[in-house]
Amino acid sequence: MHILHPMLMITIAARIAVTLTMAFLATPLHSQAVDMELQSVGVRLQIGEKSHVIGALQPESFRESDVEAIFGLPWERPLQSGWEARTRLVMHAGVLKGQSDSALVAVAIPTIALGTQSGSFLIDTGLGLAYLSRHRFDLQDFGGPLQFALTLGIEVPLFGNIAAGYRFMHYSDAGFYAPGTIGADMHMVELLYRF
Repeated sequence: MHILHPMLMITIAARIAVTLTMAFLATPLHSQAVDMELQSVGVRLQIGEKSHVIGALQPESFRESDVEAIFGLPWERPLQSGWEARTRLVMHAGVLKGQSDSALVAVAIPTIALGTQSGSFLIDTGLGLAYLSRHRFDLQDFGGPLQFALTLGIEVPLFGNIAAGYRFMHYSDAGFYAPGTIGADMHMVELLYRF
């Protein structure tokens, strides 16, 4: 299975984020605001092996599995095209396993989402923070426990309240702790229960 190059994924996520942000800024102030509400819960598993991280090969292979909760944030706007723009908070916690060490990972990412009003398709992107209980592994040092987390996700319904998704995750300290640290890219599949 061929997976897109990480730099291409980051470029796509950044372009979508900029486009959606510009759309939000151009939106009239009378857009619908709703309370923060739990939209879905689910499980996620990583697919694939060691990958390139912004042009560099990850020194160590990681496996991540976790549980997630997605909350609707208080902004959404129906569009004339039958689509809807909204903000969400994607949170997940789980295990990041290296060759011989494991770490707790906890992540919170505010996202901008674009989806059909019927809920048949949704894409979101965002930038948030991740906490790693261990940042030094056998072959790789993330630099420190606090990492930036970039995501790009796609979600589609399967049947009833069950949905499936794909999520690209990029963890990086962006050189904050020390120059030359390497982050990690995760390609995840999701199984969600929508409320």
